[in-house]
Amino acid sequence: MFGKWKKKIETPDTSAVVVAAGSSSRMGGMDKQLALLDDVPVLIHSLQRLDSCPSVREIIVVTREESIPLLHQMIADFRIQKVRSIVAGGSTRQQSVRNGFCQVSEDSRLVAIHDGARPLVRPEDVEACISAARASGASTLGVPVKDTIKQIDASGKILSTPDRSSLYAAQTPQVFSAESYRLAVKKADAAGRDFTDDCQLLEYAGVPVQMVKGSYDNIKITTPEDLAAAAAFLAYQKERGESE
Repeated sequence: MFGKWKKKIETPDTSAVVVAAGSSSRMGGMDKQLALLDDVPVLIHSLQRLDSCPSVREIIVVTREESIPLLHQMIADFRIQKVRSIVAGGSTRQQSVRNGFCQVSEDSRLVAIHDGARPLVRPEDVEACISAARASGASTLGVPVKDTIKQIDASGKILSTPDRSSLYAAQTPQVFSAESYRLAVKKADAAGRDFTDDCQLLEYAGVPVQMVKGSYDNIKITTPEDLAAAAAFLAYQKERGESE
């Protein structure tokens, strides 16, 4: 799959940490990582796409402890080549990412943090995000918001309408220099801060993050409706020859 993106580079320099340790609380009892999308588990789609990226040298999967034996078998069955280790997550996203980061090879220049529940990320977008991080030290995929956004108060009353032209919806991967991420975690730990977004962690540490325009089909599976939307997007990609 994705053979056209396997262009040769001298030295792959990026470790991908794939976070798949969530509770899937909004999926009606279904584990979103194992839900089937065109007869392939969501997480496997994500791993296949990262596996095809020439800049990615290794993949570390962070999941629930009870899922580790099953994932080892699935990764073997689907012949994912670059998975180096599978580790248990923590009680929060930040802790889960840190558990994965601890397994990253010491000589990796960059770390790309990706949600396992974003199965349709385009390899060319991953490469663009990595390239931006090489130049700036930190980057994320994202897309301009399409809807008008309203800020409300606790009672639901509209307070303001932000200028849509400056608003992006953040996606993953989010790519950082390994050293910047390490220093950001230390600063957050010292202050007792825990963030749900990896860019926010870097922002807190004073590291500017470059936004890289991604694709609208890089959706995150959060609810059963998202799974239906992902199936339609995957069919669209196949029609255009973008998932082969």
